[in-house]
Amino acid sequence: MLAPRFHPPGFHGGPVRLAALTLVVAGLAGCAGKATAQYSDSMRTGPGVAADKITVAALTDLTGPYAPLGKGVTQAQRLYFDRFNDAGGACGRKVELVVRDHGYDVRKAVTAYTEVAPHSAAIPQIIGSPITAALRARIEADRVLTVPQAWAHTLLGSKYVQIVGTTYDVDMVNGVEFLTKEHGLRAGDRIGHLYLQGDYGDSAVTGSRWAARQSRLELVEHEVAPTDNDMTAAVAAFRRAGVRAVLVSVGPLQAASLVGASAAKGLDVPFVASNSAFAEQLLDTPVGPYFEKDFYVLSAAAPPSAPIEGIRQVARDYRKTYRGQPVDLAVIAGYGAAATVGEALKKACSMRDLSREGIVAAHRSNSQFLTGLGGPAQDYSRWTVPAARSAYVLKPDRDELGGLKIHRQPVESPLAEKYTPPS
Repeated sequence: MLAPRFHPPGFHGGPVRLAALTLVVAGLAGCAGKATAQYSDSMRTGPGVAADKITVAALTDLTGPYAPLGKGVTQAQRLYFDRFNDAGGACGRKVELVVRDHGYDVRKAVTAYTEVAPHSAAIPQIIGSPITAALRARIEADRVLTVPQAWAHTLLGSKYVQIVGTTYDVDMVNGVEFLTKEHGLRAGDRIGHLYLQGDYGDSAVTGSRWAARQSRLELVEHEVAPTDNDMTAAVAAFRRAGVRAVLVSVGPLQAASLVGASAAKGLDVPFVASNSAFAEQLLDTPVGPYFEKDFYVLSAAAPPSAPIEGIRQVARDYRKTYRGQPVDLAVIAGYGAAATVGEALKKACSMRDLSREGIVAAHRSNSQFLTGLGGPAQDYSRWTVPAARSAYVLKPDRDELGGLKIHRQPVESPLAEKYTPPS
């Protein structure tokens, strides 16, 4: 996937296969074993913590459909921990990031987790909602702090799984508010929502349905499979329904087909998308000008073009370290997730408890976390609700770093403030 936010859509094996695999994973929960704390020089330690090193693990996609995302996130996390170590690490210990490629295959991810989790103090990256869901029972049994690159609201509710930023449903609630405020949608108007089958789309449409009811809008839904690449039928359905705007929760290639077909068929409406629906590379295609015209992207993370010194420094360091590699939202998101774990390690160190439970306790004690990369403060003290409810509204622009510029600063809409994600 070339999209920056990065939620990989659903696992293609279907709900029965995923449920069965989850039961298998749950049955294996004892394999890694619960962490056994040890004490050394008054410091409580646990798995992944040695006298001079702390090991953390990333389960990423470097060879599957989201390889560009996995590459950007992983390189950004290596950059963060290199800087973290240069600054002294945690309690004099350097952090080592161990990377395993699951190719966006749940079974491979289970195998990789079995290999690295027993020797890891935290997991700053798991790509994929279905993969995170399949591993959740083991993550909770192992009591290991885990930060997925996935934003389905169904991942909420675990003390050990930290979603950074907004969830997909909250983004769609904010998207509806944005359309009513800036594009004049009123009660009785129809609004389309194109979304993927699976965790990503299911979470997004949960938010759009709720927001449409609250705003007295009529929601016209169109679900597509991850293998569908021609959105002509969706455009035809939206035109027949007379929608005045379209919410977009698909992959970038599908978004490109949607925008291109809309231009060809005369569907001239604003599009508001989850940031998984956009990739900078789309601006260099024939539909690039249509993305720049009336397409908006919701993101809890600030774009690489933001005039924020922390982001500028990350961009400079990333370009220097990974010459010729794109600096996009994947880089910012990966760096921010690593910073979430890094700050938990530093705080756990100050509390003299580098056990897994100590790291989680340190992390959960932070109700106003700021990475220095822009965006809203994160409330990590609660795990049944999103860490943030406000997001940037970004606008594609080929002349900006990362292909996006800020259209609106993060504001928690009255709708998002009232919304409670279903359990």
